[in-house]
Amino acid sequence: MIHDIHEECGIVGVFKHPEAANLAYLGLYALQHRGQEGAGICSSDGKQIFLEKSMGLVADIFNERRMKRLPGHIAIGHNRYSTAGSSVLRNVQPIVANFALGALAIAHNGTLVNAEELRASLEAEGAIFQSSSDSEVIVHLIAHSKEDNIYERIIHALKQVSGAFSLLIMREKELIVVRDPYGVRPLCLGMKDGAHIVASETCAFDLIGAQYLRDIEPGEVLIINERGLRSLRPLSSERKAFCVFELIYFARPDSNIFGRVNVNGMRKEFGRQLARESETEADLVIPVPDSGVPAAIGFSEQSGIPFDFGLIRNHYIGRTFIEPKESIRHFGVKVKLNPVRKLLEGKRLIVIDDSIVRGTTSKKIVKMLREGGGANEVHLKISSPPTIGPCFYGIDTPTRQELIASTHLIEEIRKYTTADSLAYLSLEGLKRIVPDSYNYCSACFDNEYPISFPGEHLEQMEFLFR
Repeated sequence: MIHDIHEECGIVGVFKHPEAANLAYLGLYALQHRGQEGAGICSSDGKQIFLEKSMGLVADIFNERRMKRLPGHIAIGHNRYSTAGSSVLRNVQPIVANFALGALAIAHNGTLVNAEELRASLEAEGAIFQSSSDSEVIVHLIAHSKEDNIYERIIHALKQVSGAFSLLIMREKELIVVRDPYGVRPLCLGMKDGAHIVASETCAFDLIGAQYLRDIEPGEVLIINERGLRSLRPLSSERKAFCVFELIYFARPDSNIFGRVNVNGMRKEFGRQLARESETEADLVIPVPDSGVPAAIGFSEQSGIPFDFGLIRNHYIGRTFIEPKESIRHFGVKVKLNPVRKLLEGKRLIVIDDSIVRGTTSKKIVKMLREGGGANEVHLKISSPPTIGPCFYGIDTPTRQELIASTHLIEEIRKYTTADSLAYLSLEGLKRIVPDSYNYCSACFDNEYPISFPGEHLEQMEFLFR
């Protein structure tokens, strides 16, 4: 969908490969969907850390000249979509720092819910921050730790932070991989030509020809160096809290995440369950591309109503475009989607989308299908439950007041979008499909936040709930 919810970040790490930076680049290219604001790669030749980063898309940033400035057999990379910290170059990762125990670079996917508290405390001790990113807090905690060695310092730092964090920490001669004890964001380990590869999703492995080995376990600190792999388990929690929205929208359909759950197959099942829950007479099932496609196929298979692509997406849109001075109705949506009138005219349509956020885009799509597509009826079906709560664990969601389902009944949303009918996948239906659903965070649908917000930060978070 053309979303008001933005992706989080994608990370990739390579240890002991002669083309480490090139593999990191390709991994980031595969993970571009997880962040389009900026990207960076750090590499190490065993003696020195090199950094290249910029605003923009991966393919636009890393030309041949830049890649030549990233020598060595170790590399980490990061795609950014700002969740904590504004969208400026100084917030693009990896972050590189030098301190008593040498240099390190860090790449972080997720959000720390106690970052403001920790930052204030560190600044009171004299820490000087170079960015507004919460990820820099981790660097300062490591630097300020009094523990004897780097591993104990990292663990000491991690025990102070709360929230979602999949981390890559690169030193001159090793790679340290961390996943928070709740396992909120996906992170997996693979191998290529004897080199170890770490990435947010398995689609990165597919592009570079790496073999999936296993997920990084929630609460695991994995040390990869010349001595091999060493796994520590210093972080624990009472439960897991895998992000269910990764399965609904964020992860690429060709990825396997959270213990080899196939994203495409899961989305098809959401569509099938939606069809079982909301039967409607119609002539055609169409998706809102691209994220609505698997669920629409599942809905079509379950209902027996034919599937087709009634909305065509323009994939070649830059980050900005110039709107003509003469006003064009629904211009913003038309730039990205266009209805196939010959297919849709006079038809009763079931339109499948993965979610409704503010509702403004859905309203424009429904009107476009009627006016531009000539549809007789438009029945909107959403392959997730109503989004009623913002995410504080690494997804850039609107505030609670801006989420239409948090303040409106389903019938009110239907009237707003002007659809003939509106149906969401039930929360019960979602949990029936997701394996071990008790290990997933679904706070955006049920307001049950698994990671608490300590101190004043909780009050700031809850201010949004009122």
